Amino acid sequence: MMETSSTKPSNVQKMDDSSSSESLAIDVVAPCSPPIVASVNDRIRPLLDCVDRLRHLNIMQEGIQLPTIVVVGDQSSGKSSVLEPLAGISLPKGQGICTRVSLIMRLQNDPQFSTAPHLCLEYNGKSVDVDEVSVAEAIILATDEIAGHGKGISNKLLTLVVKKNGVPNLTMVDLPVITRVPVQGQPDDIYEQISDIIKMYISPRESIILNVLSATVDFPTCESIRMSQKVDKTGERTLAVVTKADKAPEGLLEKVTADEVNIGLGYICVRNRIGKESYEAARKTEAGLFENHPLLSKIDKSMVGIPVLAQKLVSIQATIISKSLPDIERKINDKLAMNLAELNRLPQHLSSMAEALTTFMRILSSFKDSLKKILLRGEFDEYPEERETHCTTRLVEMLHQFSDELHVKNFDGRD
Repeated sequence: MMETSSTKPSNVQKMDDSSSSESLAIDVVAPCSPPIVASVNDRIRPLLDCVDRLRHLNIMQEGIQLPTIVVVGDQSSGKSSVLEPLAGISLPKGQGICTRVSLIMRLQNDPQFSTAPHLCLEYNGKSVDVDEVSVAEAIILATDEIAGHGKGISNKLLTLVVKKNGVPNLTMVDLPVITRVPVQGQPDDIYEQISDIIKMYISPRESIILNVLSATVDFPTCESIRMSQKVDKTGERTLAVVTKADKAPEGLLEKVTADEVNIGLGYICVRNRIGKESYEAARKTEAGLFENHPLLSKIDKSMVGIPVLAQKLVSIQATIISKSLPDIERKINDKLAMNLAELNRLPQHLSSMAEALTTFMRILSSFKDSLKKILLRGEFDEYPEERETHCTTRLVEMLHQFSDELHVKNFDGRD
């Protein structure tokens, strides 16, 4: 099982490309100091940028898997409420309209944007800048353009780039919310469609599953748990975020310590932001809740709060990327060598009209020779597999037989 730090990382050692199992070493400081995750950001950014560029090149379509944090959850689990404080921006809520497509969230810590974030949506081959006030509406419009109006889903990607001072350097894929029963306007097989998308993302061993669970439900009954257990039986790739901790504090400590559903990377309990509460105010209220609540205060501090979640995600991400990159490089080189070999088997590049004409005449001459052998001499040595079935073969044989019969009759007539 992958080991991660539950406290704030501050130092990353350079990865040794010669070892695929070496991970990033991470020191720690207090978890709740703003920004959410600080010193590790600049060091992890180049590695994450590398992976993001490979993702943009659709390298996964070539069968090369990339390390990915995949966010899954049942309806009303509070996925948006987990992602919003990490990004520090508002996302669409209600009716599931924001989760009809796979949303790639690229969070980039950038001191240049300390007053206002730079936000950009990438989809259908275009890039659209949006402001913080209208980002939720822009995501809805982009989703409609990708998946159509209504409540259907699409496997096409929508990327949200967030450049902001103090955010953790993270790339996450937020998948469509799991819908067991189709509502009006959804196809009858909506559950199967969503299941196929989720399975595609969480199955690779390079994927980290961020399973969002509501404290108000029994964890074993969650569909997202059932799906993740199918592909990660030991739980070594699964991290659980328990939302709405303030709504169901009774028994929460027992639920996260008993671990009935085998979550290998542990649990993080959080409080959802309420209404128009600012993110800073929400963090302070959350910290006070887990510090002073008679039941929630008993949960270990390494298991509570959005800042702890952010630092744990950064730590896990750093580890999985450092382990995966050498293997990714090897697979890319193997794929490149195979494609180059295939390219070398193709005809040479023609750089002039004279070369093209010479090549054309050579092909034409070869074609004429083949036709002569087939039509005039009935020779099919170039196409042995068609000897018995080719219609021309049968025609030539019939003509030869007819010619022989004529010769016999002529000789008989002379006598």
